[in-house]
Amino acid sequence: MESTDVQPWVKNYQPGVPAEIDLPTESLVDMLERSVAEARDAPALEFFGRRTSYAGLGEQVDRAAEGLRKLGVRAGDRVALILPNCPQHVVAFYAVLRLGAVVVEHNPLYTSRELRHQFEDHQARVVIAWDKAAAAVKDFPADVEIDHVVSVNLLEAFPAVKRLALQLPVKKLRATRDSLTARAPGTMTWKELLGPARIDPAHPRPQVTDLAAIQYTSGTTGRPKGAMLTHFNLYANALQGEAWMAGAEYRKEIFYAILPMFHAFGLTLYLTYGIRKQGLLVLFPKFEPDLILAAMKKSPATVYCAVPPIYERTAIAAREKGISLRSAKYCISGAMNLPPYVVELWESVSGGLLVEGYGMTESSPVALGNPFHPTRRSGTIGVPFPSTLMKVVNLDDPDTEVSQGEPGELLIKGPQVFQGYWNNPEETARTLTGDGWLRTGDVVTVDADGFTTVVDRAKELIVTGGFNVSPTEVEAVLRLHPDVRDAAVIGKPLERGGELVAAAVELEPGTALDEEALRNYCREHLAGYKVPKRIVPIQDMPRSMLGKILRKQVREQILPEL
Repeated sequence: MESTDVQPWVKNYQPGVPAEIDLPTESLVDMLERSVAEARDAPALEFFGRRTSYAGLGEQVDRAAEGLRKLGVRAGDRVALILPNCPQHVVAFYAVLRLGAVVVEHNPLYTSRELRHQFEDHQARVVIAWDKAAAAVKDFPADVEIDHVVSVNLLEAFPAVKRLALQLPVKKLRATRDSLTARAPGTMTWKELLGPARIDPAHPRPQVTDLAAIQYTSGTTGRPKGAMLTHFNLYANALQGEAWMAGAEYRKEIFYAILPMFHAFGLTLYLTYGIRKQGLLVLFPKFEPDLILAAMKKSPATVYCAVPPIYERTAIAAREKGISLRSAKYCISGAMNLPPYVVELWESVSGGLLVEGYGMTESSPVALGNPFHPTRRSGTIGVPFPSTLMKVVNLDDPDTEVSQGEPGELLIKGPQVFQGYWNNPEETARTLTGDGWLRTGDVVTVDADGFTTVVDRAKELIVTGGFNVSPTEVEAVLRLHPDVRDAAVIGKPLERGGELVAAAVELEPGTALDEEALRNYCREHLAGYKVPKRIVPIQDMPRSMLGKILRKQVREQILPEL
């Protein structure tokens, strides 16, 4: 790719950060095996106080890979993971890759309906699922063919109950245990998958150019879009992150895995970069401030990356309880805008810099970031990562770049840019240019030093809690309700960052809005974060001459009521 050493933003990098990285020549499997060989006795995973060494992780990966091989998984096959953050998730991820197969990550809180649409697209026949999520897979209609469901009981990874009870209040322990367990009849257990045999070392390994993962991302069409990420893409982004966090040491860093690993940010931060650095991954199946602060006493975090609401809640809780956060040296906020007051709050408690970054699933995901250096500029998403280029083009004429400071669509190019959407050449052509530029759909301005500010989104995704919500998908569910004639879904910006999902509904004649009943209906078909927090009735939906709902006018009409 073109050299970045002449780009204006390089001078604002933290000292020691290169303009370009050495691109990967091996697969993620090779990366893991190197970490296992070099850090054998060092701790790799910690789950509610119970630790697994790198040697133990390597052994479990080999056993799980052999179990999957016996189930018939072959190179190129898709294997679905429906897991929260837990040791089994790390093992399953690398076991699938060891066979040259493709990981397909899913949100374990998705309903059967949401999962089914993605399964119809990628057609994975083997599933590794949390007990509670396994039931959603078993509810698929007969035309979705699944050969094997491996059910994971998270309690198997817990330490002895007495030891765990010393760390957590009894009520918190019971609540945590109850929330993580459920029976999954008709499935194979994780213990059964991990037999005594390890995969033959001579079994073929994947190549760096092979497909490693399919990550689903929301789109304005509401159709599932699976971003195809190769070993090269994911490994390159891990190396870019390693370059960006200049000073991070091998076998010294403690990563708090709070962001879900089924999310692109969490996948790269923990499953690739964290393993690359031979760090300790402290795994949390969900964000709970008391659990975070309890863990801080034993294994204080040095890498604490999250979304703004998590930073805010963690800082407030730590201040109230008098627990230090000063171990956290590397703190990156992503997935939503970072309000200045959260930066001030976190830095007053931790003493370290909190910087904002930018990325998307299609870029593995990180593409820009603020330096861990006084050159950082709060309120911006920073500058391009090493080996990453950007340009800003006219919204109406994408072949023309805009003048400095003028708003336009952000395009990025680099080794982390994805290969296209699974089974979707039309969307791929709309998103990737012929010469490899990724159209982000975000409208930005860029200053003379390359610091970039997001000012709008060309796409109409709603960002809530760090997750993307497709308005079209939510509207489709609302329209299924017998009382709803039509619907429009928008996001209301919140002062604390992110957006609130809101809906305007046009009701059938003679019906009245029961907001709570309509929300309950949505919960039956959508993950909780997609359910509108506010629903308001509207008599005449604003439409174009072709009958298309004009969301911008809907927004202007209902925002005062929200």
